Amino acid sequence: MIKIIITSPVSDRHLSVAPGDSLMTALRTAGVEEVEAMCGGAAACGTCHVILSPEWLARVEPPGADEEAMLDCIDGREPGSRLSCQIGLTLELDGLCVSVP
Repeated sequence: MIKIIITSPVSDRHLSVAPGDSLMTALRTAGVEEVEAMCGGAAACGTCHVILSPEWLARVEPPGADEEAMLDCIDGREPGSRLSCQIGLTLELDGLCVSVP
């Protein structure tokens, strides 16, 4: 199992999820309501925006061109901003720390 630490304006949570899903799917399954994921994971809306903690940036695959284009449209983009639908969960991401704006 992969442990994920989530900080949001509503609450802090600790999740334990199996590898293989996207971070967006894990957050939605856990009931993290701040992650709307309106496009269902197509990197087409930005409503699954999360911010990775700095220590995790180099450990997660970099964003592709489509994700970068969508992130450019998001107000409040930060250096660690990512679309959670584009982050695949692997065992290497055990302990991942993200915040949900």
